[in-house]
Amino acid sequence: MNAAINIENVVYKYPKSQAPVLKGVSFSIEPGTFSVILGPTGAGKTTLAMCLNGLIPQLLEGSLSGSVNVKNANVAKVRVQRMSEILGLVLQDPETQIFGRTVEEDTAFGLRNFLVPKEEIDERIDAALKSVGLADFRLRETSQMSGGEKQRLAVAGVLAMQPEILVLDEPTSELDPLGREQIYSTIENLRRTQALTILAIEHSSEEIACRADEILIVHEGKLVWQGAPRTLFSNYPLVEQYGIKPLQVASIGWKLQQLGLLTAEQIPLTVTEAKEQIEKILPVSPKNTQTKPVVKEQAAHKSAPPVVSIQNLSHTYPNKNTALRGLSLDIYPGEFVAIIGQNGAGKTTLAKHLNGLLQPTQGRVLLGGNEVSSLNSNQIAQEIGYVFQNPDHQIFSATVEQEIAYGLNMAKLPAATISERIDKVLEITNLTKQRAAHPFSLGRGERQMVAVASILALEPKLLVVDEPTTGQDWRGINRIMELITSLQQQGTTILMITHDMDLVARYAQRVLVMKEGELLLDDTPQYVFAQHEILAQTYIQPPQVTRLGQLLGFAETMLTEEQFIDEICTRTGVKLQ
Repeated sequence: MNAAINIENVVYKYPKSQAPVLKGVSFSIEPGTFSVILGPTGAGKTTLAMCLNGLIPQLLEGSLSGSVNVKNANVAKVRVQRMSEILGLVLQDPETQIFGRTVEEDTAFGLRNFLVPKEEIDERIDAALKSVGLADFRLRETSQMSGGEKQRLAVAGVLAMQPEILVLDEPTSELDPLGREQIYSTIENLRRTQALTILAIEHSSEEIACRADEILIVHEGKLVWQGAPRTLFSNYPLVEQYGIKPLQVASIGWKLQQLGLLTAEQIPLTVTEAKEQIEKILPVSPKNTQTKPVVKEQAAHKSAPPVVSIQNLSHTYPNKNTALRGLSLDIYPGEFVAIIGQNGAGKTTLAKHLNGLLQPTQGRVLLGGNEVSSLNSNQIAQEIGYVFQNPDHQIFSATVEQEIAYGLNMAKLPAATISERIDKVLEITNLTKQRAAHPFSLGRGERQMVAVASILALEPKLLVVDEPTTGQDWRGINRIMELITSLQQQGTTILMITHDMDLVARYAQRVLVMKEGELLLDDTPQYVFAQHEILAQTYIQPPQVTRLGQLLGFAETMLTEEQFIDEICTRTGVKLQ
């Protein structure tokens, strides 16, 4: 059988670049399979994806050698327009491929360009929007959609074209757990019913570990590993070597193997597998454990006055969409607060009220006792730093160094202080080598890091980070979180919006759960992740380690792998090495 995709010794160098981004990459993808490319930020994954439909070298130019064949067609000799009928590419940043004023117009864009009959266009729009959970959004203006909703729309637009091959560049990076499950369930169904060939680029591991037929790891422009998901994820040193985000249950399994409690073959990839294996090693009666009922822990009062006080806050957009409904809460100095909830729950809308980007329809927001609406931008910037969900919304300078320096110059800090802070944040964000680079020559993950660095350099009292780890590889995620944690330990108050429950469990002290503009829960991670019924309403899924502990009947809410291993050692009497 002929390969759906065949790449042989591909070397590519961007215009004016001194070194190639791809360095002799070769692989084949069989028809009807689901393959996933993993690898660190900057490895060349997105560049590789753009080679598959002719964007490279036909539009982006540069120097390309080797061969790229899709369905037996030499991509370099086929027009990009023609390739889009065969291979659909969902780009990493959804906003770069949204053209329509409304959801309906955007989904129809490609179909109209190929003169598909109107009746068929309507049918395809309905099917595509339903498959990504946007069936009720047909007339919604695209400018009023959240980042996650735009990501779903980008996928719908490509699905409507009904390509034979689907290439997805981080298609779920901005989606809530329900959205990720919907996208991958749709992909799985299409592969099964239509023999669609799928190639996805991902940083997340849980959604693809048991769905993918094959994993390919790209590192520093080279294909360094290719094989079955189980072979990869059950080998923790291999996962760590290439900076892949490990599965929590596989990490636990690896440690239990090191302790002699499991064999290598028993290392699980799913929560269900982990439950079955661990039940076999646990004694019938737990040893030296005490019941610890989950109770509300969030203190009702803090001794220091709040940094931010939100009072009966409501907000309705011009399109009559009410995003916030009477929210009231206080955020205190030095807290690490996480806001979680579905796409469209109002998380970003809430955050934008803190620095005056949005004004209340009702209620008020106090910053240090003063209404935000009465403060100018310079006064707000001295108190609050805001990292946007999309880094491109706040990057405008010609170099990375200038981007970081801009806010410092506006604050009129001494030249020596500015230089010192630039050097410091470049080092801790691993951007020193990109100091003179234009930010938009960097990948999405690196641009996100630039946006974070430009705000961190200001050393604000309250740092608001909206999905700070989007597009980051595992090492980048850890680097950002270590940095944010360090700032918190030095007294900075942190407000983080995220869909990554692993990060919430490990770092947050307080969790706000939102749904349809309302606040459902406000408490510690231990308490919030134990509220099964409320979390089910918001389609929030606790981390693997938390779910595993709950399935095993552990009284205490497990938040980290280390905590779980300690519990297992206590129950089995095995000494932790």
